[in-house]
Amino acid sequence: MNFPVLTTILLLPLLGAIISIFVPKEKSSIIKGIAGITTFIPLVLTIWIYYLYYTQHMATGGYAFTESIPWVKDLGITYGLGVDGFSLPLVLLTSVIGFCAVYSRSWSVETRAKEFYILLLILITGVMGTFLATDLFIFFLFYEVVIIPIYLMVIIWGSGSKTRKDIGKEYAGMKLTIYLLIGSAFLLAGLIWMYMLAGEMLGVLTFDLATLATLNFAPNLQIAIFGLMALGFLSLISMFPFHSWSPDGYAGAPTAVSMIHAGVLKKIGGYGLIRIGIFLFPVGAKFWAPVIAVLAIGNVVYTALISLAQKDMKYVVGYSSVSHMGFVLIGIASLSLVGLNGAVANMFGHGIMAALFFSIIGYIYGITKTRYIPDLGGLAHQMPRLAGAFLVAAMASAGLPGLLTFVPEVTIFIGAFDSPITRIPAFIVLTGIVIGAVYVLRMAANVLFGPRKEQWDYVEDIKGFSLLPIAVLVAFAVIFGLFPSLLMDMVNSGIQPIAAKLLSAGSQIGGSL
Repeated sequence: MNFPVLTTILLLPLLGAIISIFVPKEKSSIIKGIAGITTFIPLVLTIWIYYLYYTQHMATGGYAFTESIPWVKDLGITYGLGVDGFSLPLVLLTSVIGFCAVYSRSWSVETRAKEFYILLLILITGVMGTFLATDLFIFFLFYEVVIIPIYLMVIIWGSGSKTRKDIGKEYAGMKLTIYLLIGSAFLLAGLIWMYMLAGEMLGVLTFDLATLATLNFAPNLQIAIFGLMALGFLSLISMFPFHSWSPDGYAGAPTAVSMIHAGVLKKIGGYGLIRIGIFLFPVGAKFWAPVIAVLAIGNVVYTALISLAQKDMKYVVGYSSVSHMGFVLIGIASLSLVGLNGAVANMFGHGIMAALFFSIIGYIYGITKTRYIPDLGGLAHQMPRLAGAFLVAAMASAGLPGLLTFVPEVTIFIGAFDSPITRIPAFIVLTGIVIGAVYVLRMAANVLFGPRKEQWDYVEDIKGFSLLPIAVLVAFAVIFGLFPSLLMDMVNSGIQPIAAKLLSAGSQIGGSL
C-alpha cells in the first residue's frame, strides 16, 4: 500500500489542532466540527485496516502497513510506524475512544472551547503514536507528548468531588503528572541503557524494535533493565502500590480526559511492558513475573474493597479500573501464550467499558451537577436510554457472557491457572470478580432504580450528539462480545512471536516456560 495510512491516522488529529489555532475562539462550532472530522476519518481508516489485516495478514502475522523514514541517522532514530495483531486492537481502541471523547459531554464545553479541543486532539495524537511506533525513540517521544495536555486539561476543565473535598482538580492534575513523569524517568533510564548496550553489540546505534529483538542480552542485564522498565510501565498501568494517582486523576478530569485516561492511557503501560519489556528481555520478565503476580493481588482485591466504600461514581469506576488492571497484570505475569492473549484482549475490553462508564457519568454530572450516589436514584424513570447503556457498562464490568470482557477474563484465568508463577495469585484474585460485581451492580441499583425522585424530572434523556458516543461504545461492547474471535484471533497472531521468544529464553535461568 503506497498510501501512508498510518501517518494519516496518527497526524490527522494533530492537523486538526493546528488548523483550530487559526480559527477565532468565538467560532466554537467550527472548532468542534474540525475535532469531529479529524477523529472520525482516523476511526474509519482504522476499521478499514483492521479488516484488511484480519483478512489478508493475520495468517502470516508480523507488521503491516509499515512506514519508515530516517530522521536522525547519526543516532539511529527513524520515523517508523507499523501495526500487527497486538498493536492494531489498541489503535482501534484509541480511534474509537478519541472520536467518542470529542462527542461526549465535552461537546457542551463553552469555556475556552478552542484550547480544550486543541489539547484534546494533541492528547489523542500522543496516545496513538505510542501504539503505532516501531522505533523506541518515537515511542517515548509520543508518550511524553501525552503528559502536558492531560495536566492542563485536568487543572482547567476538571472538577472536584463532594466526597473528597481535600482533593481538588489542581491536586489531581499535579499528582497525575508527577506519577507519569516519575514513571517516564525510570523508562528513559532503561531505554538509554539498552540503547547503549545494543550499540556496542551491533556496532551501530539504533532504536528500531525489530533490530533490538534480534539481540540476546546477558541474563543479569535483562533482569536489571526489565526492572527499570517495569517500574515505568507498571506505574502507568496503576500497579499496586503505585495506584493512588489514578482514581484521583479520573475524578478530577473532565469527561473526555477520563475516557482517554481510563480507556487508553493505562494501556500504554501494559502494551509497553509486553512489547518492549517481555519481547526484548524475556529472561528479566521471568525473573520479575512472581513479584508482578503478587502485587496484582493488591490491585484486584485491595482496590475492589476500596471501591465498595466510595460514594462518588467516578471514584467507584476509578478504583474499579485499577482493580481490572490487576487481571491484566495476572495475565502478563503468567508469561503464557493464553494468559498474554487474555491480558491484551482485556485491555481492549476494559478500555471500551471504562470509556462508556465515564461518558455516562459525565452526562449525568453535566445535567444534575452531582456524582454523589446518595443524591441520585430512580434515574431510569427519567432517562431510560441512559439507564440501558449504564447497565451494559455495569454488566461488562462484571464480566457478563455476551459482552466483550467475558472471553478475555476467562482466557486470563485459563493461562494463569496453567502457569506455576500465577496459579496461587490467580486463585486469590478470583474474589475480586465477586467484589467487583457487588460494587458495580450496587452503584447501578442506587443510581438508576428505586422510587421516582421528582427533583430529577427536569433532566432529559440522552439524545443527539450526547447519544452518539454512548451508542458507539455500546455497539463495540456487544459486537466484540458476541463475536470474540474478531478480537481474540487478531491478538493471538500478534502475541505468538512474543510467546515464542519467552519459550526460547526459558532455559537461560533454569526451567522452561
